Amino acid sequence: MPGYLGQVRSPIPPLILPGVYTPQEDTALLAGALSEEPLPPGAHVLDVGTGTGALALQAARRGSRVTAVDVSWRAVCTARLNAWLTGASVHVRRGNLFTPVRDLSFDLILSNPPYVPAPTPAGRPPRGRARAWDAGHDGRFVLDRVCREAPALLRPGGVLLIVHSELSDSARTVGHLREAGLKAAVTRRHRIAFGPVLRTREDWLRRRGLLSAADAADEKEELVVVRAELPL
Repeated sequence: MPGYLGQVRSPIPPLILPGVYTPQEDTALLAGALSEEPLPPGAHVLDVGTGTGALALQAARRGSRVTAVDVSWRAVCTARLNAWLTGASVHVRRGNLFTPVRDLSFDLILSNPPYVPAPTPAGRPPRGRARAWDAGHDGRFVLDRVCREAPALLRPGGVLLIVHSELSDSARTVGHLREAGLKAAVTRRHRIAFGPVLRTREDWLRRRGLLSAADAADEKEELVVVRAELPL
């Protein structure tokens, strides 16, 4: 649904362990895109950076074979427990992005990666809870890896759905995926109020040229879903 700006509601699983990213508006926006994505019977779905497993559970409820990956042991435990509590069939693996699934291919890949620009020293990965959202000076520390590595894991006709902030440049995401041979476009947009992290970084974002005067004035950012499909 291009240009989607309606109200969204984030899917909340039964259990969220301390230190695991709580599903928010970005998860809800991606969940909406997932709900409208046609899936073949028995489709194999990958949820990379699964967190609580909210999106993986939604895909499993549609009868898909679901693999979920996260680098955080807390997230892996949370996703496994939520799958058990809901009776969903989800295979949860621990690992760095696509490393645990290099030998597999997928009909659909879902990604809600860290994407918030952060004033951390170049090349230094975030620590603690911040690694669920901080992503380097341009917000693309993980996004560029997803764009580079995900296409090789898609089956012909397979789809990649990525959610991130416009602060981290959706045009660049679309461009990278098109260069990889995929048909890519922004298919959903939703403006949300700044959260606590962005409010503390507003001046820094403006100095970096990542935050427009209009967005700063109304204290809102725009979330986007990029959909990319590998041609048959």
